[in-house]
Amino acid sequence: MNNIKISTLCYIEKDGSYLMLFRNKKEDDINEGKWIGVGGHFEEDESPDECIIREAKEETGLDLLHPDLRGIVTFVSGKGLTEYMFLYTASRFSGELIPCTEGDLKWIEKNKIKDLTLWEGDKIFLELLSSGHPFFSLKLVYDEKDVLISAVLDGDIIS
Repeated sequence: MNNIKISTLCYIEKDGSYLMLFRNKKEDDINEGKWIGVGGHFEEDESPDECIIREAKEETGLDLLHPDLRGIVTFVSGKGLTEYMFLYTASRFSGELIPCTEGDLKWIEKNKIKDLTLWEGDKIFLELLSSGHPFFSLKLVYDEKDVLISAVLDGDIIS
């Protein structure tokens, strides 16, 4: 049976930009060299909302105010890992940015996100977020070389 993980991810929005994290500081990081949102794995007894609020505070110094749950993404890796991720956006927050121990934080205009080094599947859900797609379930299957081999949106194969 696959190793199973549960996580959260949030794209914090401000002035037509997302706060992106370039993962370049964490040891043995599956996301090394990629740009992603902020988030992480659940701690004991946390709800998805509690997890993303805590993770965003730890990674950015920002306090999220009522993050919006936009979808659930199932990642299946050819390396024996399945991860269920609760995907959020947040446009209301307070606080000041702090340095992140996992990488470099930068506000990136939404129309320039596609030019960054991203996971192929992230491009799919980022497009769903930007188009205002209603709550969704997205399954992304990668092979052992981290190449996207299948994407299923709300039960329909899209690639």
